[in-house]
Amino acid sequence: TLIIALVIGLIISIIQATTQLQEQTLSFVPKILAVIVSLIVFGNFMLNSLVGFTQKIFEMIAAL
Repeated sequence: TLIIALVIGLIISIIQATTQLQEQTLSFVPKILAVIVSLIVFGNFMLNSLVGFTQKIFEMIAAL
């Protein structure tokens, strides 16, 4: 998610530099949309990984 936001921000910054358009919302809106889309696409994987990790942590605590 962060890498996608970084790449989109870099692309928008290059476009802004070449067109000399320095509007703040022009860089914010595409980044936030890209992050939302990436969370929709990768959210299930991230949640499953987090739940699995948490279960392993609790099992390790119980084993102590």
